[in-house]
Amino acid sequence: MKNLLIILFSFILGGSLFAQNEQNERIISAMHSVSSHDLLEYVKILCEDRFEGRLTGTDEYMECARWLASFFEDCGLEPAGDNNTWFQYFDIPYTLIHPECGLSIELPVGKKGSVQKHYEYITEYMPGSTSASGTVSAGVVYAGYGITAPELDYDDYKGIDVKGKIILIEREAPVSPSEGPEKFNPWREYSFHQYKLQNAVKHGAAGMIYNYGPIGNPNNAYDENFIYVHVGDSVVKDIFSGTGRTHSETVERIGKTLKPMSFETDKKVTIKMNTTHYPDGKGANIIGIKKGIDPDLSDETIIIGAHLDHLGKCYEIIPGANDNASAVAVMMAVAKALNDYDIKLKRTVMFLSFGAEEQALVGSRTYVENPVRPLDKTVLLNMDGVGVGDRISITAGKDFPLLCKAFEDANDKYIHRLIRTNSFSNLGRPRLDAAIFLSAGVPSLSFSTFGARSYYHIPWDNINTITPEIMEDMAQLMLISLIELANSDKDIM
Repeated sequence: MKNLLIILFSFILGGSLFAQNEQNERIISAMHSVSSHDLLEYVKILCEDRFEGRLTGTDEYMECARWLASFFEDCGLEPAGDNNTWFQYFDIPYTLIHPECGLSIELPVGKKGSVQKHYEYITEYMPGSTSASGTVSAGVVYAGYGITAPELDYDDYKGIDVKGKIILIEREAPVSPSEGPEKFNPWREYSFHQYKLQNAVKHGAAGMIYNYGPIGNPNNAYDENFIYVHVGDSVVKDIFSGTGRTHSETVERIGKTLKPMSFETDKKVTIKMNTTHYPDGKGANIIGIKKGIDPDLSDETIIIGAHLDHLGKCYEIIPGANDNASAVAVMMAVAKALNDYDIKLKRTVMFLSFGAEEQALVGSRTYVENPVRPLDKTVLLNMDGVGVGDRISITAGKDFPLLCKAFEDANDKYIHRLIRTNSFSNLGRPRLDAAIFLSAGVPSLSFSTFGARSYYHIPWDNINTITPEIMEDMAQLMLISLIELANSDKDIM
């Protein structure tokens, strides 16, 4: 009987080891199946003109969402959206920008003459992505950060009259998140784009020149009577010229004294915007699940996140190849490899492609407010801009060392890329889907790549900027690390 038990135990142990070795071989094969060619092809499809830049709320965005859902289905995922569909819907107003936009300034020449200077689209200005339509010509008033904060004894509008005029204002606030929560938190709500626009309207301004980029950015409020543009250094320099002040010294003084430096510039600017606003837009997150096989650990969820949307047209199509077709492509490659090689996972893995990241993170907010799986048993591995460069950044990696170690170990063993990690205070206005999850107490890492020139929120973020090799390495790293985390018997939360 003793010998029989030994033989039986050896048989069971041998079978277990055989199964484990077979799983390990499949994992390595799955990793090597990830192809830079396939990843680049996914990015090309996501950037096709038929999707028109994937602005959430548009029919073109939903067409792209259905295409991604079909891919998820082919990968054997189960739908986990509303009513057993792939989609978690939400309301999202949006604005379309059309050609025939422009920005010009009247510059003095000699004692009585003047000349009209027209600024270049993309390099010197970008249309305000939620601007009203029309033309406004008016004098320009520099209004600092556009903030009215009585409790902080600070008001950029004090002592100036902006009614019917165009204001020039700065992004963010005079106090930075880098100065810590005690100093920054009282200013936080005033750093939001929506606040600045609504405060300008409240003070009677007719338009706004926003010193932001110049880039496109649909993360703002809309007012049917308010016209604005985003500008860069050349426009700001021209507005400050002849005033006896410099822009850099003015901003520096505001930051040091926390006192406004607003003034009349004696410049006249014309802004022309051609837009259509849609207040009843509908958007959606796309959600697919691969259920875990362990009776206990399957209650825990690892989310692979990447926002699908971009800026649409402003007024040319902005393809968003790096931001964020690259990350969606990596997500797709991971889902396909898991399915093709029948990789078994103990924990449940969710593939969550967010909508409206570019529009105030509405998609991630919607999920956190209406989670498909319990948030207290969830971790997020989010990717945003992983298609350019040769190095990898893991935001909040030092805050969640158990999660980050899986990626560092896999990189040391297989990938051999330089990885940069940091701690993330999450103090400023949220810019990443991961920031919303962190605020809800969900352990979250956010991945990006760097080390080469990239273009942000302009039409030049196209397929020509993409480095397929870094996407391949990112996908392989995500796949191997995900499997390690999903099958770990240790706590990963």
